[in-house]
Amino acid sequence: MDPAGPDHLFQNLIETLDGSANKKFYNVAKLGGKYDTLPYSIRVLLEAAVRSCDGFLVKEEDVMNILDWKAKRNHVEVPFRPARVLLQDFTGIPAMVDFAAMREAVKNLGGEPAKVHPTCPTDLTVDHSLQIDFSKCAIQNTPNPGGGDPQRPPSKLSPLKAPRKLPCRGQSSCKGPCDRESRRHGGQLSVQIENTPLLCPFHLQPVPEPETVLKNQEMEFGRNRERLQFFKWSSKVFRNVSVIPPGTGMAHQVNLEYLSRVVFDAKGFLYPDSVVGTDSHTTMANGLGILGWGVGGIETEAVMLGLPVTLTLPEVVGCELTGSASPLATSIDVVLSITKQLRQAGVSGKFVEFFGPGVSQLSVGDRTTIANMCPEYGATLSFFPIDNVTLKHLKQTGFDETKLKSMEGYLKTVKLFRNHQVSTEEPEYSQIVHINLGAIMPYVSGPKRAQDRVAITDMKGDFKACLNEKVGFKGFQIPAEKQNDVVPVEYEGNEYKLAHGSVVIAAVISCTNNCNPSVMLGAGLLAKKAVEAGLSVKPYIRTNLSPGSGMATHYLSSSGVLPYLHKLGFEVIGYGCSTCVENRAPLPEAIQNAIVQGDLVACGVLSGNKNFEGRLCSCIRANYLASPPLVVAYAIAGTVNIDFQTEPLGFSPDGKELFLHDIWPTREELQQVEEELVIASMFKELKEKMEKGNKQWNSLEAPESVLFTWDTKSTYIRCPSFFDKLTKDPLPVPPIENAHVLLYVGDRVTTDHISPAGSIARGSAAARYLTNKGLTPREFNSYGARRGNDAVMTRGTFANIKLLNKFIGKPAPKTIHFPTGQTMDVFDAAELYRKENIPLIILAGAKYGQGNSRDWVAKGPFLLGVRAVIAESYEKIHKGHLIGMGLAPLQFLPGENAQVLGLTGREQFSIVFPQELTPGITIDVKTNTGKVFHVLASFDSDVEITLYKHGGILNYVVRQLL
Repeated sequence: MDPAGPDHLFQNLIETLDGSANKKFYNVAKLGGKYDTLPYSIRVLLEAAVRSCDGFLVKEEDVMNILDWKAKRNHVEVPFRPARVLLQDFTGIPAMVDFAAMREAVKNLGGEPAKVHPTCPTDLTVDHSLQIDFSKCAIQNTPNPGGGDPQRPPSKLSPLKAPRKLPCRGQSSCKGPCDRESRRHGGQLSVQIENTPLLCPFHLQPVPEPETVLKNQEMEFGRNRERLQFFKWSSKVFRNVSVIPPGTGMAHQVNLEYLSRVVFDAKGFLYPDSVVGTDSHTTMANGLGILGWGVGGIETEAVMLGLPVTLTLPEVVGCELTGSASPLATSIDVVLSITKQLRQAGVSGKFVEFFGPGVSQLSVGDRTTIANMCPEYGATLSFFPIDNVTLKHLKQTGFDETKLKSMEGYLKTVKLFRNHQVSTEEPEYSQIVHINLGAIMPYVSGPKRAQDRVAITDMKGDFKACLNEKVGFKGFQIPAEKQNDVVPVEYEGNEYKLAHGSVVIAAVISCTNNCNPSVMLGAGLLAKKAVEAGLSVKPYIRTNLSPGSGMATHYLSSSGVLPYLHKLGFEVIGYGCSTCVENRAPLPEAIQNAIVQGDLVACGVLSGNKNFEGRLCSCIRANYLASPPLVVAYAIAGTVNIDFQTEPLGFSPDGKELFLHDIWPTREELQQVEEELVIASMFKELKEKMEKGNKQWNSLEAPESVLFTWDTKSTYIRCPSFFDKLTKDPLPVPPIENAHVLLYVGDRVTTDHISPAGSIARGSAAARYLTNKGLTPREFNSYGARRGNDAVMTRGTFANIKLLNKFIGKPAPKTIHFPTGQTMDVFDAAELYRKENIPLIILAGAKYGQGNSRDWVAKGPFLLGVRAVIAESYEKIHKGHLIGMGLAPLQFLPGENAQVLGLTGREQFSIVFPQELTPGITIDVKTNTGKVFHVLASFDSDVEITLYKHGGILNYVVRQLL
């Protein structure tokens, strides 16, 4: 429906900005007195509902419900049409493959396939295909991403040749007196991301970072050429699709630096920028005043086809910030403090909105760091309304002055501009959480959960307490007589000693911090002072620096601190997800053996946002989240079992004790460097590079045919079988008769347990499939790279070695095929059931499907033949995924579960669905043993029921195009 048409339900709200007919907008502030009391995030939802109101998908009642937020919150479902969609390659590949398959389905049902296009701007950034083949460590130990022999690099990888390598850590060398040479150019070194080498401030010689990046990029293009060609075909054929090529950065980071509009100016209308994305950290954009959150791939595809996202009108928790943080406290310290307090306040599924005088003390970098972490404390999003700090940031980063003026005028007219100093503007909130920034001190978080904060002053005592505690979220249960054990280990001709608390991985990684110059520069300045003081990092510690985009590398190198980071081992290894998804060089075998043989609680320290046990490496039991400067500090110390106040990091060449406070950069130092570096020219230059792409991408050839030409021999891109039985009209919901239980699992089964991820194990069903296609183990690549092949992904569903199926009794990707009584891989059992025409269900405990949003957690079970899941409770996003693929989410009645009902899972189950389904309806489940029990059909809205009756979102949207 034309938003400016005479039949639009809210045409009376249309105004023009400064009398310009090309700058129309809906002045939602004219809706009445209730508007002024709405939280700012709800005002954005309201504007989108008004603009999209067509009387069908978005009704006038929906608009009134949002306007009456205070009374209707938590009680009604509302639609939301975001301004744009953000995809990254691991989730973008199945989305675009589905679009290509939908064109086939539309054609097969007699429709016009060329009608299949995204209806909103869709940006796809290729950031998750990065694997680290080259780094200072990885060149010696080439990683083995496929499970077989190491991939061999091409003979000529890059024209870059460093005449002389920067001395590695631990070697005697210049400690930095030549650094003044770098200032001859005003701090502007000869540095760019693509082909200009960095100059070492010690010797004015090229250093290896750009070569390492280019080598990894070239390997990335070679390994993923077929997928990249498909992406390029998609960008040519589908309107509104743009692809950000490899080497540019991570989805949520590029979203912030490059793709954010803040206010859209399209087709003569102004409206707030908003976004949904297939990455849970899409929420980072909320720090810039852009409403956005992560959704599943299925919902994202629906938005791309013009359907709204449906959500329960949320509660909004107001988070009042007062005071100013300590000079020692970084953004990570603020984030972890806010994480703990909001988690304790109970914000799961809610919006969080920040207000109060303390907000103006936070830079946009601080805000986006906080917003990025909101999935870790359970909130849907954490919103910072646009204010003067936002406008100042946009001006610094090169926004056009005229556009900024229009933006400010529009936002103030519709009351979306925030003045934190005027208390009369305070909206009403569901609840208010008060946080004094002045009380926040430096913390780390761990050893297994992000919410378990530990002040660095208490770190040594807390770690010792963890050794004593029983095995659990905080404990390792190490006998007292073993807690002081030391294991000697020889590495590179030298002997070292490992103990409980030894740091073996230290990573300044990208997903949380690189948008914040003060945090990243703090790490660099600390490294500079450490090197100049003669400190170093032990060579067996795996260190790396993986920025989210070239922006971070630019300001680190321009400030002259990047070579110092490299000197300590923190070299730039590429742009994308690395350490936290295990895309990194392996630990040295000698170190792994020492850890295992000594039963040591070895540690990883990283500046990311996930630290559950085994995340970094299976032999590393303790993982701590810390700010980038503290990551560097703990790497230098070599242990977390240290009191920084009383124990030195190390010693100077003349034997003087060096403490953390001796090398910690002051806030004044950081602010001075920040002011010099965060300038419009830097952002403009890097944005131009993003727009130009790179040589490998620009040279890729791709067809422009309406239908994709599927290669039947391809093991990467395959037309999925979702639409094989699709009819023009939906059929009545069939009953589930005599279903067997494919899996019987307990509480907190995560999306990591369900969805295929990581390397493809040699003995897995997916490996057998690829082997039958003629591939060797080193050619397997990863599940993420093969998300465009439904055959691989189906075989990888429930293939996690840590899956605990109660039928098996121990962690293993196995189940029992009950007709034969045989134990086998989950896929193999599902295949037998399929050949026997036996439907399948899953029995589960509480919080089924928690974790990151992934569409294959529903697509995989669907293709395995699962028709329903019966669980105690669901993660909301995952439940939406199940419905989106036509699987019934059934829920035990309160107080009941499989064990209470005496179910073994070996029964056969029959379920008949009434044709008039309603939200929360009770359904009978019968077993072949005669037992009958009741379950709730966990549908929250009529829209969900409609989608379920169609067999999922994909079927629904295809039928709408016929």
